[in-house]
This record gives sequence, C-alpha cells and structure tokens, in this order.
Amino acid sequence: MEEVKGTMDVDSTRRQFVRGAAVLGAGLLVAGCTTGSQRQATATAAGPAGSKSGFHTLSDGTKLHYLEAGRGKPVVLIPGWSQTAAMFEGQLAGLSSRYRVIALDMRGHGESGKPAGGYRMAQLAQDTHEFLEGMGLRDVALGGHSMGASVMWSYWDHYGADRLSHMIVIDQATTGVVWPGWSDEEKAITGALFTPETLYGTAAGLAGPDGVKTTEGFVRNVFFTKAYPTDKLDWVLQENLKFPRAQAARLLVDHCCQDWRDVIQTIDIPTLVFGGTKSFFTPRSQQWIASQIPGAQVHIYEEAEGGSHFMFMENPEKFNRQVIEFLG
Repeated sequence: MEEVKGTMDVDSTRRQFVRGAAVLGAGLLVAGCTTGSQRQATATAAGPAGSKSGFHTLSDGTKLHYLEAGRGKPVVLIPGWSQTAAMFEGQLAGLSSRYRVIALDMRGHGESGKPAGGYRMAQLAQDTHEFLEGMGLRDVALGGHSMGASVMWSYWDHYGADRLSHMIVIDQATTGVVWPGWSDEEKAITGALFTPETLYGTAAGLAGPDGVKTTEGFVRNVFFTKAYPTDKLDWVLQENLKFPRAQAARLLVDHCCQDWRDVIQTIDIPTLVFGGTKSFFTPRSQQWIASQIPGAQVHIYEEAEGGSHFMFMENPEKFNRQVIEFLG
C-alpha cells in the first residue's frame, strides 16, 4: 500500500467537515410496472463525452437511467449519495477506449425514476443486481463512489461475487455514525463523521425548507478542493438537486447507519481503494479498508492532485490511469 503523507487525525477531519457544511446551515457535528427486469431500448441521445443514454426497468417498475460508452470488459460505476451518472464523464471518456463503461443513476437520482419508496442500501443493492442481470453483464468491475461503495458492499453481502470480477472503492467510510464510547482508534479506522443526533439533525435540515441551502453547503464547502472551478460547482449542485430532498434525507440516514466492517473482511476479489488527503474521510479509514482485503491496492491523492472526496472528477487522468493499471 502507498505511504500516506499529511494524514489528518480523525477529530481535525470531522472539524473540517463541520466548518465547511455549517457555513450554509448544514447542522452537522459540533465536535410503469413490468414483470421481472427488462432492458429498455437504448436511447439515441448522446450523454456526456458522447456516451449513449438509456433506461432499464426494474421489477417494481422503476426506470434506472444509465450512460454507456465503449466496448469490452464491463466497468459499472455507481455514484454517491445525491450524485449522478453524469459525474463520471471523465471515466466515460477516458476508459471507454478499453472497456464498456456504464454509469448508473440510482433510483431517485439524476434522470432515474423517483418512486415513493425504496431509499435504503438493501434496495439499491437489489436494483444493481437486477440491472447487471437484466443487461446480461458478467465479469463486471463494479465501482462505487462514496455511498455507491456502500451499495457495492450491500451487493456483496447479498449476492457475493455473482457477476463480479473486481471492486473499486472510491472514498467511503465503513460507517457514518460514531457510537458513544468508541475509542479514537475506532473513529479513525471507520472514518465516521456523525453522531446519532447530528445525523438526524442534518436529515431534518435536508427534508425541511432549508434543504437546498443544506445541500449547497456540502457542495460548495465540503466535497471539493478550493481549486475546483465555481462554474463546475454550480453544475454539481444542480445535479444533486435532481434527487428530491425528502427522499435524500431518508437515504442519508439509512446509508450512514450501516456498519460494513464485517462485510469488507469477507471480500476476496481484486479490489482497488481511492482516498484523498482533503477528503472528509481520513486516509487512515481508506487504508484500513484495503488492509482487510487480500491483495487490495490503495491510492491516496494529495491536495495538489485534486485529493478531495471527488478525486475522480478533479484528476480524471490519474484516476483513469490507475484503474487501467489495476484492471490490466
């Protein structure tokens, strides 16, 4: 594993997260129904980087939107909480000369259907399995950013390596909530950010009249390095707001209350882990994930390399090169 420079202790990382999001009142820490999965005809409209846009109908009738480019081994990418498939524009462009790259909008997110329910990790994992099965995808390199990694771990918990060959973990904590009485070591290896009280307070802010302001606090002050252009932040904010805030709040709670440490310790397929020194998840937490998986690789990006929670957007060239090296 790579040596990490400038690793912040867990309390300073949590304070960084608090200060950034609290600027705009995020209220965070103070310390058509079908039978079975069916593939829809791929739309002719082009998405980012000339990718094709399509929809896949799940067994409950929800239509999952996806972007696709390239041919070859399938690389399927799951965005983070409130994020969209379009954010993988750099990977759709940079990896599609070698692989069949597919980026998904989870239910409620982006251009996908927005049903009343199903906003929990287990359902999103089932949606992902239905998608891979319905699309006839096998030998998949499955990548998940942030909450997308939690979806991936839930997939592993329910389906194991079915249809999977590789796993790509992009900056996600093993759990989002600090339990009372945890030691500094437990806080450090999990990367948890919330207490139970502040998690529910944040969710209430998202679901209430300040939902847009709370979201803006995340996007403008927490997610990216200071070097990331303002106009791109505007676009990211609009993509986030495609997911209704009340449903986003429910999903955030379910997502953060999971603890995936025991699941991660059972993963036995080749795994690549990414983190950043300017992410609100400490590099130590990403190193711990890699240390639990036999042969796993880990790459930690410095701030000058775009080492934020979104390093794949800030430095797609390096990110794509490392994915290609990993997949071979």
